[in-house]
Amino acid sequence: MKKIGILFGQENTFPQAFIDRVNEKAPADIRAEFVRIDQVEQHVAPDYAVIIDRISQDVPFYRAYLKNAALMGTAVINNPFWWSADEKFFNNALAVRLGVPVPKTLLLPSKERPTDTSERSFRNLNMMDWDAAFAHIGFPAYMKPHSGGGWKSVYKVNSPDEFFRAYNETGQLVMLFQEAVDFTDYFRCYCIGGTEVLIMPYEPRNEPHLRYATEMKTTGEAGEKLLATMKDYVLKLNAGLGYDFNTVEFAVRDGIPIAIDFGNPAPDADINSVGEKNFEWVVEAAANMAIARAIAQKPGEDNLTWGTFVHPHRAKAGVTHFTVGDTPPAPKKPAAPKAAAKPAAAKPAAQKAAAPKAAAPKAAAKKPAAKKAE
Repeated sequence: MKKIGILFGQENTFPQAFIDRVNEKAPADIRAEFVRIDQVEQHVAPDYAVIIDRISQDVPFYRAYLKNAALMGTAVINNPFWWSADEKFFNNALAVRLGVPVPKTLLLPSKERPTDTSERSFRNLNMMDWDAAFAHIGFPAYMKPHSGGGWKSVYKVNSPDEFFRAYNETGQLVMLFQEAVDFTDYFRCYCIGGTEVLIMPYEPRNEPHLRYATEMKTTGEAGEKLLATMKDYVLKLNAGLGYDFNTVEFAVRDGIPIAIDFGNPAPDADINSVGEKNFEWVVEAAANMAIARAIAQKPGEDNLTWGTFVHPHRAKAGVTHFTVGDTPPAPKKPAAPKAAAKPAAAKPAAQKAAAPKAAAPKAAAKKPAAKKAE
């Protein structure tokens, strides 16, 4: 008997619906249940072939449990090693590499120095050229943590004064400074199992329970082209990041879908927010994926999904898993050219003098009153 477990927190509607659907559809030797955790010992396998993780992003104990489970052969969805490592700035950079448009974005050093550091810890960091940053990103703009979610510590700023008032509130958070996208259409797209995509019109400016209560505004041939482009981008992003259960948000400007948010270890799947039709799609797709992963799961092997960035050799070779401890297959070497010109001797580049230290901008005199993003 193979078990599929779901690990969850405060959500109520999706976990039970998922369990019921798996148990309706799965072969007799596969059953689903809520995960039960007793004593957790290193290098001891849990009693689950597959675990759907909906909460460990908020509970470090669960995160450690899942990493040990993955080591012992459990197919954990999503990969706990990858989502623990990824963050919004890297995700944006990878999107550019994959050919997916994203907003112009700068990484900002934290306003306050991290604990147990001093001015001498930042001797490699140049003084920030704020005027150049503002000219490059423009206003209005958003400032948001480079890692995290849930619209926490997100600011919409319309001027340098608003920027500095918001920046002064961010403490030790490393922030992104990102252009605002004036959009005509907005979408939230589920991707489950790396193949199944659901594109949902979405209005982030509405109250949470009304955000899916909207319609696609681009119609006709342009609308069909937009949908096809978004599906292509969703598949590329999830293949690159290695997510099994994820959502991607697009803001459409001048007919071009721009990826705004696309790293969600436990995307919203509550019937009261996504709506009954979308909820049914998510439950069915998640159940089908979990059953397929349970059938394919091999005890003691690596049953995780890894993005093509992390394991490019596996993507090229078409390998989906290998035994823990084995040497991964090496990519094929490209054929050598018939003739090659002798390279010219490289001249050493002149080294620049090291910057002495970083300096944070002066705090604005006014009391911080930054607006939260809509």
